[in-house]
Amino acid sequence: MPLQIGGTKRSITNTQDTEASERVGETTMVGKRECLLPMKTLASYPHTIAVVIGRFQPLHDGHLALLTRALAVAQRVVVLLGSAFQARSPKHPFVWQERARMVVESLPAAERGRVTCLPLRDYFDEARWVAAAHRAVATAGSTVLVGHERDATRAYLHDFPDWPLIEVGPVPVRRASAMRDALFADPSAALQALAGELPAPVLAQLNDWVRKPGFEPLAREAELLRAYEASWAAAPYPPVLVTVDCVIRCGDRVLLIRRGQAPGRGLLAVPGGFLEQRETTRQAALRELEEETHLALDEATLQACLRAADVFDRPDRSARGRTITHAHFFDLGDRPLPALQADDDAAAAEWVPIAELRDLEDRFLDDHFQMLDHYLHLVPASAL
Repeated sequence: MPLQIGGTKRSITNTQDTEASERVGETTMVGKRECLLPMKTLASYPHTIAVVIGRFQPLHDGHLALLTRALAVAQRVVVLLGSAFQARSPKHPFVWQERARMVVESLPAAERGRVTCLPLRDYFDEARWVAAAHRAVATAGSTVLVGHERDATRAYLHDFPDWPLIEVGPVPVRRASAMRDALFADPSAALQALAGELPAPVLAQLNDWVRKPGFEPLAREAELLRAYEASWAAAPYPPVLVTVDCVIRCGDRVLLIRRGQAPGRGLLAVPGGFLEQRETTRQAALRELEEETHLALDEATLQACLRAADVFDRPDRSARGRTITHAHFFDLGDRPLPALQADDDAAAAEWVPIAELRDLEDRFLDDHFQMLDHYLHLVPASAL
């Protein structure tokens, strides 16, 4: 059935005959098990909505088990596709619409009309993320959350006390991150090895994807990141990296660079870099700002314009591994825009209108859009 994109929530559903969507009796494969979904009318389901949250990069049989359980316990299923507007990268190779297609096409045809896929962006503030999820699912009926408490990365399952959690047991498949690693390292071998762990429609999509021009740049970046990780292999403890970033506002514009090197070559970012051994985070921020942009303001003026400093420490925020960044927000007021000259890691530096940033959300490195949103309030409270 053709996918449709529509509604103010930018949802993806599947057009379906109403009568057919109210009865379920098809089989679906979850791992190596065949599950027969019970025949019943919508009114006989114990819950109104079942929510499934995930990135699904890509969707595998473990995810399909969650969807199958959700369809068995609720009239309707809402799938919230996390990190919805991230730039393509080895960690986020598929945009949310492609992941929605994986979800819908992996389900029995008679079930697809009961499933709605919605994008859910990342936020610096966890409470805003939870509120956005609630807005997406808003309903007066009984709502449950379906998930698998694999490890600490699933702690968010307990952020919704008003949605009782239905736990689904593990399915013997490798993690999505390991699947991506295998695909980037050797696509042909990986597709054969993953055939028993992915729904057939997803496997078909991946077969097409590895042949598209966009795959090779991601594969090269993935190789660079593997080498970067290997360089730390002899460390006695897993490394925790410390960086600094600078959000510089001047009037109605903000200072951005375009990255000249991988990871994230060609993506937009705020100026920043790694902390050196004998400097404070503020000193590092001013040094990196000078190295990458040669911003034509003296240090004393910049110090006077510092308005805030925050720590961005989500464990998976950076593709380079566990990286904690200290973000610094400078507001230069309404003075004329200081001159810039890109250098070092920056291929370009420019003053970008703040009003244009939302349309550029999917072109930023890592969590730099969330950083800008935190200081500049880019995303309205009503958004997902």
